[in-house]
Amino acid sequence: MKDFTRRSVTGVVYVFLMLAGAAIHPLVFAIVFGSLLFLTQLEFYQLVENAGSSPRKNTGLTLGVLFFVICFGMVNSILPTQSYLIFIPALLFIFLFEAFSEKTGILQNSAITFTGFIYVAIPFSLLNFIVFPGYPNYPDFNSEVLIGVLFIVWTYDSMAYMAGSKFGKHKIRKKISPNKSWEGFFGGAIFALLMGVLNSVIFKQQSVINWLVIAVIVVVFGTLGDLFESIIKRRLNVKDSGTILPGHGGLLDRFDSLLFAIPVIYVWLSLSGNI
Repeated sequence: MKDFTRRSVTGVVYVFLMLAGAAIHPLVFAIVFGSLLFLTQLEFYQLVENAGSSPRKNTGLTLGVLFFVICFGMVNSILPTQSYLIFIPALLFIFLFEAFSEKTGILQNSAITFTGFIYVAIPFSLLNFIVFPGYPNYPDFNSEVLIGVLFIVWTYDSMAYMAGSKFGKHKIRKKISPNKSWEGFFGGAIFALLMGVLNSVIFKQQSVINWLVIAVIVVVFGTLGDLFESIIKRRLNVKDSGTILPGHGGLLDRFDSLLFAIPVIYVWLSLSGNI
């Protein structure tokens, strides 16, 4: 009962924080999601450090937060539209730091530092363009899509867990994630699609077709993100990515689906002319 209460309280606080960060004000969005970026990327680096690797943690975290801040500045018309280009030479400095370091494993350390940036910082930073869908012509804050995506992700995760617990017999990849079943996948997918239809009623910015496409992206790429994080944890021989969320593990455990789904959603919305 104590564990259930702890999980419930943590879950409520987590949901409230995410919705508050998405809905209240652009500055609140920047503070909440910028902080989550930093903590999640830090958790990734600490995870691989505990396994014996030596990423350029401070460099990777600085670049990650800086990239988010630059994207936020761009969508708010504070910085020029091509400010992100400074990261082309900036990322090269990671290799230079390693080259002049006395540590061994130059390529491995550089690759892990890059992985933390690409895996965590880029998806979080792309959220800036999703909550400012009119950029660069109409820099108005509108978090409907982000909130709708969160609704779909939470619905899919919850219903996939329930369906898998009740009916799960056929495992997707037992060696990677023994609790993931095809019954859970399809059960969660049905409710994710229903949530997509409901989103089209709640949020008028996107059509029902777009919401259904977003739901499919969440189901497919969210599941791949979950499996990817499971592979990392299994190879590093850890159960949870961290302990920052009592009863729920780490932030990577919570964001694994979003980290894979957000970039694809952004690409879809851009190519379809919806942002």
